[in-house]
Amino acid sequence: MRCLSCDCILTDYEATRKSAHTNQYVDLCNRCFSYVDEDLDVVDRPDLEHEDGETEDEEPLDFS
Repeated sequence: MRCLSCDCILTDYEATRKSAHTNQYVDLCNRCFSYVDEDLDVVDRPDLEHEDGETEDEEPLDFS
């Protein structure tokens, strides 16, 4: 599964994040999700989160 915004591969933790209201998968990596985190209520699986909370892909996003 890939992030809908930046197309990076999602971790298990990121791939299981769901909207608390619609119960649909959010399908955003942690980096892209951080932009909408305050606006969305989600249900996630903290047991699947990496210790550092980051994705395997550490390259910065280029919005230019």
